[in-house]
Amino acid sequence: MLRFISRPAVKLVERYLPDPYIFVLLLTLVAAVAAIAVERQTPLTVLRMWGDGFWGLLTFSMQMLLVLVTGFMLASSPPVKRLLAKLAGTAKSAGGAIVLVTLVSLAASWINWGFGLVVGALFAKELARLVRVDYRLLVASAYSGFVVWHGGLAGSIPLTIATEGHFAFDQIGVIGTGSTIFAFFNLAIVVCLFVAVPLINRLMLPSEKESIYIDPKLLDDEPAPLTRTTRPAEKLENSLALSLLVGVPGLLFLLDHFLLRGGSLNLNVVNFLFLFVAIVLHRTPHNLLTSLNEAIKGGAGIVIQFPFYAGIMAIMVQSGLAQSLSEWLVSFASAASLPFWSFISAGLVNIFVPSGGGQWAVQAPVMLPAAEALGADVARIAMAVAWGDAWTNLLQPFWALPVLAIAGLKAKDIMGFCLVQLFLTGLIISVGLTWF
Repeated sequence: MLRFISRPAVKLVERYLPDPYIFVLLLTLVAAVAAIAVERQTPLTVLRMWGDGFWGLLTFSMQMLLVLVTGFMLASSPPVKRLLAKLAGTAKSAGGAIVLVTLVSLAASWINWGFGLVVGALFAKELARLVRVDYRLLVASAYSGFVVWHGGLAGSIPLTIATEGHFAFDQIGVIGTGSTIFAFFNLAIVVCLFVAVPLINRLMLPSEKESIYIDPKLLDDEPAPLTRTTRPAEKLENSLALSLLVGVPGLLFLLDHFLLRGGSLNLNVVNFLFLFVAIVLHRTPHNLLTSLNEAIKGGAGIVIQFPFYAGIMAIMVQSGLAQSLSEWLVSFASAASLPFWSFISAGLVNIFVPSGGGQWAVQAPVMLPAAEALGADVARIAMAVAWGDAWTNLLQPFWALPVLAIAGLKAKDIMGFCLVQLFLTGLIISVGLTWF
C-alpha cells in the first residue's frame, strides 16, 4: 500500500517541487504579501522589515555552516569511514540497506543533527557501492532519520530552556532536560519513530522495474595523489605531532568545560567538540584540509539561502504574522489539546522559519502565556514546538541540502518519499504528545 501511495507522491514532487533557492524566493513573496494583506502593513514597512532583517542570522548561519563542515570532517575521518564501511557490509539486500541506513541516520541525528545529516548521506553512498537499491529512496531514508533531531541530545529548544538566563527565564525559570529530552513522552515518541520510520521506508521500496540505480563507480572517491614530502612546509602539513599538539588541548578544554565547570551543550560547544575530534582522527593537517575542501561544497545552500530566511523571519515576527498565525491555532485549544495545536502551528511556522532557536523566539511569547492560562504542561508545550520544527523538515527542503550535496541528487528526487513519511510520522508524534 505504501509503495502504491509513494508512487504518485514521488511523481508529484518531481514535477512541481522547485529548487530550494526558488522555494525560499517564493516564501519571501508569500510572507510579504501575507504581512500586507493580513496584518495591514504598508509595502514600504514590509520592505524595511525584510531589508533590515536580511543579515540578522549571520552568527547563526556561520554556526550552521560549521555544524555541517565539522560534522562532515568527523564523519569522513578514517575511523568513522571504516566503521560505516563495516556496517554497510552487513546489508545483503535492498530492503536491508534501506532499514540499515534509516537506523544509522536516526541514531546519529538523535546524538547531533549535523552529524546525523552527514553520516546518513555518507553511509547511503557506501551502501550504494555494495547493494543494488533504488538510490532515491536510499538517500531519502538517510534524510528521514533527521526527524528525531529536536527530541535528541542537541535539541535547541530543550537545551535553551535548560540554560540559566534564557530569554523566557523570568516567565518559566529553568526546565531541566529530565522534563523534556528524557521525559517519558519524548522517549516514547523517539522509540516509536525508531520502529516506524525504517518500516515505512522499507515498505516504500519500488519494484525492480521502477527502481532507479546508480553506477557505483560514480560514487568512488578519488584517491589523493601520492607525493613525496620534500619541502619543510609539506612536512608541517603532514605532521601528526602538530595535530596532536593542538587537538589534544582542545579535547582537554572540553573535559574542563563539562567535568570541572559543569558546562552545558550549545552550538558552539558542539562545533568545538566535532572540530577537535576531527583534528585528532584525521591525524595530519593535510588530511583535515582535504576533508574540509570536500565538506564546504555542501554549504553553498546555507550561505545563499539563510539571509533570505532571516528576512522572512523578520517579516513574520515584526509584522505580527507569526503571532497571529499561532494565536489563531491555539484559540480553540484546551489544556489537553494545546500540545497538539502547538505541534501543528510549529510545523506550519517552520516552513517559513526553518530554525529551531529562531522559531522558539517567535512562538514562545504566544505558547507560554497560553500554556499558563490553560494550565498545560510547559515542558510538553516546548517539546511540541520542538517536534513541530523537526517534523516539517521532511517537507521543507532546506535542511536536505547537505545530504543532497553529498549524495549528488536534487530535492525533487527524494521529497516524494519524504512526503509519505511526513503524514505517518506526524500521526505518531501527535499521539505521543497528546496521550503518552
